[in-house]
Amino acid sequence: MAQKETYDLVVIGTGPGGYVAAVRGAQLGLKVACVEKETRLGGVCLNVGCIPSKALLDSSEYYHLAKDHFADHGIKTGKLSLDLSMMMARKDQVVKDLTENVRKLLEGNNIQIYQGTARLAGKDRVEINANKGSSSKDKHITLNEKSIILATGSAPVQVPGLEFDGKRIVSSTEALAFSTIPKHLGVVGGGYIGLELGSVWMRLGSKVTVVEMLPQIATTMDGQVARTLDRILRKQGMEIRLGTKVLGAKTSKNNVRMTLEKNGQKEALSCDRLLVSVGRRPLTQNLGLEDAGVNIDDKTGQVLVDEAYRTSVPSIYAIGDLIPGPMLAHKASAEGIAAAECIAGLPGEVNYDAIPAVVYTWPEVASVGLTEEQAKEQDIPYCVGSYPFSGAGRARCMGEKDGFVKLIAHAKTDRILGVHIIGPRAADMIAECVLAIEFGASSEDIARTIHGHPTFAEALQEAAMAVRKCSIYAS
Repeated sequence: MAQKETYDLVVIGTGPGGYVAAVRGAQLGLKVACVEKETRLGGVCLNVGCIPSKALLDSSEYYHLAKDHFADHGIKTGKLSLDLSMMMARKDQVVKDLTENVRKLLEGNNIQIYQGTARLAGKDRVEINANKGSSSKDKHITLNEKSIILATGSAPVQVPGLEFDGKRIVSSTEALAFSTIPKHLGVVGGGYIGLELGSVWMRLGSKVTVVEMLPQIATTMDGQVARTLDRILRKQGMEIRLGTKVLGAKTSKNNVRMTLEKNGQKEALSCDRLLVSVGRRPLTQNLGLEDAGVNIDDKTGQVLVDEAYRTSVPSIYAIGDLIPGPMLAHKASAEGIAAAECIAGLPGEVNYDAIPAVVYTWPEVASVGLTEEQAKEQDIPYCVGSYPFSGAGRARCMGEKDGFVKLIAHAKTDRILGVHIIGPRAADMIAECVLAIEFGASSEDIARTIHGHPTFAEALQEAAMAVRKCSIYAS
């Protein structure tokens, strides 16, 4: 006989949206359970996404600096060697530590964790097939509850003719765990994931060729920033082919042979491994959405929700990569908190105008708010102030002169509309800009805020001053 338990809230998925929603629900006095089908908690982000990729980006950056830049600082490293297995072991340990922390966090908040595959069995019931070896005594566990939050995340999109085989044609998951450094890595897709993982393997010695069918890499970025990133990555050695389609690929024992097309002309390109990174799709299969009456968008496969994250079934909510919007871990966490608060009767909400986006290439790219192109499209009168990192003393001390800060403000009210940074520590600098937009700050507010010297953030202050044509150093 199936085990039965009753909860106020059941969260399906323990990624950055799911576990945060569960904890917030518990803080608000709800009896909460989480269901996770994988052995480790933490979802895609902690296991095969944000965390392992950043661990490898940091390790590969250290290797790159030691190989090519330490000598500039008078540091002689002698004969340098790379132990890829140790680098991967370090990455795996970082992941293990953080996923264990998620388990401790949930258990510390008295949240019941079920390891198994969940399926909706109605508007107020979840059925779980317990994982083999799970502590649960019964194969099927039925949970009766007041509310359900779907937080199952997303998976890489498969492209016809470029199907993943896990060896030669791979997704980002496999590209995080190569046992050897590819001589030539092909990357289909010039988005954030492809550029980051391409950077990892390029630093470690791979020739990297990025193939993008659109005329620009990172198409959601401000155009000026994207063009600058393109130029810098090419300078670092990355080959980038824009406006180029991949018609198909054939694998052999040792390589992948792609057929490319540009301007009607076809050509072949061979590489050791091919990373296909053209986007992600919501993980909704076998969740029982149709049986439960949950509506999805026929074109995108995304779950449709209202402003409180309720689906077409009032007791069932959805967050994160399952619903419209950028597929970002911090967006999912914000939605998880908001959904839990709405379930508890509080006014939870997310300001989608103040969600930062970061690309962890080097230099880093970070942005929030409107791009210049979007301001033009919306016919908003605006002013732009920018400042190069080559003018910032801290950046020169570090030897990182590439990039700039670009601030867009309303021409009449001076309210900040968007900030775009390409340069050192952009990922950390953007937080000040998110706060500014959240509070409706003006460029003058940042310009008159004293920033420490010498810091990278001084470039932001100078860009804000340049909006009003009063920067001390900008020409």
